[in-house]
Order: sequence, then structure tokens, then C-alpha cells
Amino acid sequence: MTDVPEKPSAPSAPGATSAPGAPSVPGASKAAGALPARALDRRGALLGVATAGAAAVVGTAIHAWDGASQGGATGSARTTEVTVTVEGMRFVPDTIDVAGGNRLVITLENTGDQVHDLVLAGGATTGRVAAGASARVDAGVITGPVEGWCSIAGHRAQGMVLRITADGQATGTAQSSQAATGHGAHGSASDGPSATPNLEAPLPDGFTPFDAVLAPAPAGTVHQHTFTVTEVPGAYVGAGVTQTRWTFNGTAPGPVLRGKVGDAFEITLVNNGSMSHSIDFHAGIVSPDAVMRSINPGESLVYSFTAEHAGIWLYHCSTAPMSVHLASGMHGVVIIDPDGLDAVDREYVLIQSEIYLGPEGGQADAAKVSAKTPDLMCFNGVAFQYALQPLQARAGERVRFWVMDAGPSLPTSFHVVGLQFDTVFFEGAYQLGGPDGVGRSWRGGSQALGLQPAQGGFVEAVVPAAGSYAVVTHAFADMDKGAKAILKTSD
Repeated sequence: MTDVPEKPSAPSAPGATSAPGAPSVPGASKAAGALPARALDRRGALLGVATAGAAAVVGTAIHAWDGASQGGATGSARTTEVTVTVEGMRFVPDTIDVAGGNRLVITLENTGDQVHDLVLAGGATTGRVAAGASARVDAGVITGPVEGWCSIAGHRAQGMVLRITADGQATGTAQSSQAATGHGAHGSASDGPSATPNLEAPLPDGFTPFDAVLAPAPAGTVHQHTFTVTEVPGAYVGAGVTQTRWTFNGTAPGPVLRGKVGDAFEITLVNNGSMSHSIDFHAGIVSPDAVMRSINPGESLVYSFTAEHAGIWLYHCSTAPMSVHLASGMHGVVIIDPDGLDAVDREYVLIQSEIYLGPEGGQADAAKVSAKTPDLMCFNGVAFQYALQPLQARAGERVRFWVMDAGPSLPTSFHVVGLQFDTVFFEGAYQLGGPDGVGRSWRGGSQALGLQPAQGGFVEAVVPAAGSYAVVTHAFADMDKGAKAILKTSD
């Protein structure tokens, strides 16, 4: 930390540029220039581990900014400059003590492995700072305690809080997060009251449900796909409400992939979002260090794996906090057919997940995610969509449901009212049916497929007659929140 006399306004340092991936933000200071590029070759985001950083001292005078005073007083003619780095989900140092009346200028050097920012109570912000880059913010004249935080959804709850004190004064009276102008625009879990779902709301005009019909595995043994990360505002999530969704290829859930044991998959991940993202394919057996690393906006990576085992496998963003990224829509499935899988009349895929509402159209509420208190539950990203626009079948047809519990945190008990399952495949093994006819000798049947988060399988049943068969989680409180479909069967 360095105190320097305040000077008249001077030009910014030559070559100063905005941090890579940082959008223009009202009130943000100019960046101090990008740090040297470095290889991000580990899965630090998944484990919550980042490159260790230490507090550094900036020893040169800077522009005398016209930022607002913290506390409303006119400060002395001195400026305190301090550099803050990132270590895991922490600012280092996480407390800055300033002589009362000094102006404070903070340089944020992002020594972590994903995008962060620093927002101060009152609204001053660095804007988004890519991993390996830096930016600075004028905190104004410090006359009392001030709090700052990383505003990307979930990061504050993970511990990314900065406390500023004046002459050692305690921070108990620091300004609250709600005072920060533009806080919601930078990924706040909530800024204002949560949206209120209407469980009786019809589907919006022009809405098209996620296609639950499962196509057969494509020909060939090599499958190449590009997954582009986009953050989609105003996405309909059911019950009359919308949310900003974080997506692979613009949909939540992401694309459904399918293949056979021994097939090779090559996925190119492109980050067109505004923060760091990543991907983890449970279908692959790979070292996670390189392929599951978080990448900055504008970056890409190639993730290759060979399917060695059959089943329905979850994929999801593995950037911390994973629960928030997954709850925001960043998940999907890869289906690898078991050898000898018989053809059926219809196949559907249903991915159960949880929706945590912030304000209408806003991002997921990270505090609700942490508390595991969802507002809505859904199949394939939208509550009640298949109850209002039913799945189809005919009497006498054999129907197969592939089911995944994407979570991030709650289990499911998959059940179809009026049917019994004669074939159950759970986590890589037949519990009933299959080529060996498990259960045939004792006439076994099943009423529900119980799954914990990241577990999956499939069930089969023959529909006996025309009717409307409710497809639900038998955890009925979750069914009431939207994990419900109708299988509409005709003669």
C-alpha cells in the first residue's frame, strides 16, 4: 500500500486498455493493462483452486479521479493505492485499512483462473476482468467502512468479499449490497424481489417446448460438435416467469448427444459469454486438468473422449460455483446405448432440474441455490411445459423414458401414473428386463426410478389404452412446482 500526494489530472498510462472480456460498465475505471498471458492448464475452477496471489504495492502516482467520497466528507490531498489479487475464491488482501480522509484507488490483478470483478458499495466497479488481466477502480475518499465484492453470481457467497476500513474502524456499518448501482447487471443473485411464479399460467404464445423426442444414435463412430456458451436473457422457465439462462448452444438443457460404446466424441467449447465457463462430460474418462479448465470470454478448447460404458451421462459447466452454473441451465446429457438395446415405438428424454428465481428476467438467486430452496422444478428446463403440451403415444406402444437428475442438489423419484415398468436400467445395469430378462422368472415390475443428482437410467412400459398418463417425480412437492408431464395416448 502506498500513499502519494494527490496531483492535478494527468493522462492515463500509455497503452492502458480494457481488460479482455470486460464489457463497458458505467462508472468503471480504465484498466491498468493486461497481465502477461498464461496457460490455464488445470481444473482450478472445479476444485476452487486458483493461482496463488499476493498483495502488491503500486508505487506510482495516478490520475486524481473525481469519484464520490465514501461518507460524504472532503478528503485530504493524499491518495492511497493498493493492489488486490485473487486466490481461489478470495481477494488478497481481503481487508484494506486506509487513513481516514484519503482517497483510495484499487488495482485488481486477476491472478485467478476465471473472470472476476470488484464492485464497491455505492456502485464503483472495475467491470469484468479476465483471468490474467487487471483493472482499477477509484473508491473515492474513505471516511468510514466500505464493503466490496465480486458480483458474478455465487462468487460473493463463496467468500469474494473485500472490506475497507478507515483508521481500523470496524466494518459493521458498511454499506449494503443493495446500495450498489448496477449490481444486478454484474451477476448479482438478486436485485429486488424475486419473480412470483403463477402455477396456473399457460404457455406463452409462440413458445416451443424443448424437443423431448430422442432420435436414434447417428451413424459413424466419431461425433464432432461445437458447444457455444451464450447467456440468454428473458428465457421462459415456466409458471409465467423468465430468467437469464446460461446455456450451451442457446438452450437449457444443452444438446442431447447419443452414440454407442466405443464411439469417439470431440467437442469444441467456445465461450461467447461474459464470464468464465467450462464443461465436464461424465461420459468420458479423462484427466480433468486441461479439458475441464475454465476459459475466458472469447476463448475455446477441444474436449475429446471415447465412450467406454453405456448409460445416460450428465455434462455440465464445472466453473465455481458449479451449483449456480448448473442451476442457470448449463447442463445436458450424453446417451450411450447398451449393447443389444432393443428398438421401441417411442423414446423420450427427460432431464429433471431445479430453478431458483431472482427478479423477473434476472439471473438465478445464488443464495437460494446454496439453501437448496428452488421456486420451480422442471423437465428439460421449463416447468410444466409437457403438462401443457403433452407428449404423445398410442395405445399398445412400448415407450422408453431416458431420465437424468441434473440437480444440482435434489433427488427425484420418476413415476408414471397408471403404468408399471417392466424394464429398468439404472446407472449401467438392468434391474429388470434387458437381454437376460432380469425379473422375468418372478414376474417383477417397478413403480419408480429413484435417482440422486447426476444419476440416470431408463424405464420402459407398454401403454394399455388411450388416456392421459401423468409423468411425475413422486416427490410430490417438487411435482407441484413443475416436474410434471402428460403422456397423452390415443387409440
